[in-house]
Amino acid sequence: MIERYVVAASTYAADIDFVIDLVGWLVGVWFALTIGVFFYLIFRYRKKDGVKAEYITGEVKSQKRFITIPHLLVLVCDVFIIYYAVVVWYDVKQNLPPAQETIRVIGQQWAWTFVHPGPDGAIDTADDIALVDELHVKVDTLYHFKLESTDVLHSFSVPVFRLKQDVIPGRVITGWFQPTKTGTHDIQCTEICGIGHGIMGARIVIETPEQHTAWMAQHAPVSLAAATPPASAQE
Repeated sequence: MIERYVVAASTYAADIDFVIDLVGWLVGVWFALTIGVFFYLIFRYRKKDGVKAEYITGEVKSQKRFITIPHLLVLVCDVFIIYYAVVVWYDVKQNLPPAQETIRVIGQQWAWTFVHPGPDGAIDTADDIALVDELHVKVDTLYHFKLESTDVLHSFSVPVFRLKQDVIPGRVITGWFQPTKTGTHDIQCTEICGIGHGIMGARIVIETPEQHTAWMAQHAPVSLAAATPPASAQE
């Protein structure tokens, strides 16, 4: 249901949508039943001439069941919600599958800096590609992200991935995602981080391997080997 409004573009987005839909449907059913019973009782026991109001204490067993039975049914629904929520939480937040590539995400007032691996496929090396407010990734590739903040609390949110992770100063938090669809989408900060919080937006560009290789060729820094002429040329 959520995908009608926000595309699902990661491997675990559908699982998170399922939990949200499950909560929505269960709460919606109980809401409809409650409103139906509420109005039924209003009309069924409305004031009538010659009929005295009855004071009910709820001590009679036949009366208590109208509370006990719905209560138990609600608890059964809660068990289903908790079970699926824990399963999805473990998959997204606790289970860290092996990475194919790793990126660094740095939050600051009020921008995101994304450090991409260069042609060598590793971050924190000379050929890294660092961009402000623009993240480029390959479709069907499993990424680890190293999340950190240079100043205050931020929150890294990619709605199409159904991903939201708080950023805490002084800590490096590792998470993961695997894009499933190409396209350009929003990245948000969902933690009020100061006067410029509302403009701390960025974008993620999900590309095919061929597109990503071409983008990398345009943005990768020139290596020292390529920039230094050979010894024969210096003589």
